[in-house]
Amino acid sequence: MHRLLLFASSVVALTLLPLAAAPPMTTLTIQVKSVSGKPIESASVIVKFQKGHSVTKLGKSIRKEWELRTNQEGSVKIPPIPQGQILIQIIAKDYQTFGQVFDVDEENKTLDIALQPPQPQYSAHP
Repeated sequence: MHRLLLFASSVVALTLLPLAAAPPMTTLTIQVKSVSGKPIESASVIVKFQKGHSVTKLGKSIRKEWELRTNQEGSVKIPPIPQGQILIQIIAKDYQTFGQVFDVDEENKTLDIALQPPQPQYSAHP
């Protein structure tokens, strides 16, 4: 009887082990503004997990990419994404395209991103 209880407790412990091994996740909030601090609405925000902690969870894949648009306050909230290196790209009309890799290792993270105005175009022809 004692061996049966020991076996049963070992099975329960091994069953719960994968649950504890789930990768740490981060909920991102991204604030997109102009250099002057004005919120930029309807900007396309692309977030992609690059590398970091394991991204498998009990044989199920975890969503690693998001494509959203900013609201009127210039913000967007990304549901939980694995912690590690995350690529953020932002495209907005009348602003330079933004792209940068961030290291994220917190449970909740807010990133403030200021978009630059477009640069003047140059021509090799007079």
